[in-house]
Amino acid sequence: MITGIVVALPEELSTLTSKKIDKGCCVVIGEALILAYSGAGADNARLASELLIKQGATRLISWGCAAALSASLKPGDLVLADTLIDADGIQIGVHPEWLGFSQSLLSTQIKFHSGRLAESLTLVASAADKKQLHSQTGAIALDMESVAIAKVARQHNAPFLAIRAIADPADMDLPKAVSHSLNDQGDIVLAKLLGFIALHPTELPGLIKLGLHFHAAKNTLTSVAKQLGSLTSTAGLNP
Repeated sequence: MITGIVVALPEELSTLTSKKIDKGCCVVIGEALILAYSGAGADNARLASELLIKQGATRLISWGCAAALSASLKPGDLVLADTLIDADGIQIGVHPEWLGFSQSLLSTQIKFHSGRLAESLTLVASAADKKQLHSQTGAIALDMESVAIAKVARQHNAPFLAIRAIADPADMDLPKAVSHSLNDQGDIVLAKLLGFIALHPTELPGLIKLGLHFHAAKNTLTSVAKQLGSLTSTAGLNP
């Protein structure tokens, strides 16, 4: 079985490979492992997932960072979603055997949380909005890509797994510089970011704090990546 992994951001890519990948493209990173760099958002994730299927992937993983909705999750915590919930409130299950196998494999090495992972169609920047989403959905975390990947997997009868590490906690308001600096593709434009900081220097401490949180999430993903060969083995799994 070939496993396809969808990653949205270049910083998340670095936890899996040092190979250079253009956005919208994929590369082989190991035996029966293909990695696609999608870019942010559901549309990009869907296209990358379809590309992986065309390249022979028979299972899909959503890999990267997430925002916490539950106050119990801290930066760097690992989330292995057991259910996804889309923007319309429709639930999508993950592959139960693959999830159970992954939980068992990682349980002695990395602390993880399992629960609902919600879809966000736009950047959720405020703690108040995260709290409201947690109340509405019961989800413990959210991201912008996993549901789109899961839907492609379901269309092709391919097992799906979401592996996400928390970058921003539920009680954190994202610095305004982040949303100001995003382009239409959901990428940070460095020139816009630096320009905003120059005009609003009080934003800098929040950005530094977010950077530290993101670093913790990357460290967790790097640790999980070391187990990727085992996580994607066929032991105990059925398509």
